[in-house]
Amino acid sequence: MWVGVSMDLERRPFESAMSVVIADDRTRSRKGLSALLATQPGIDVIGVAGNGREALELVDRLHPDAVVMDARMPGMDGLSATRAIKERWPEVRVVVLTMYASLRAAAIASGADSFVIKGCLPDELLEAIQDARPM
Repeated sequence: MWVGVSMDLERRPFESAMSVVIADDRTRSRKGLSALLATQPGIDVIGVAGNGREALELVDRLHPDAVVMDARMPGMDGLSATRAIKERWPEVRVVVLTMYASLRAAAIASGADSFVIKGCLPDELLEAIQDARPM
């Protein structure tokens, strides 16, 4: 688990960035998502977690706007973590990102705000995250 702060020099002075935590048990997925989101003005990845419990700790400490959450992880899975996040911090938006289309109903029942299949086009994931932007 790491916490980093990125600087978006292209951001307009009065526009606040959307803070995002990534939770995925695969290092490669975390790095890939972080790299993709780093290219997007207005999105700051402020932390990454390797399981649901770490995601909960980061949300408690950092108060992100959104979490991109893998559904299946060891220890506390992403759906349990999503449920816990939405119970404690209903304003935090959760985008469930998984390889398993069959988990859509379970993700939504857990409180996920969006559901995206891994391997989708980057624009689809970015749209789900942007749609999670707080009002």
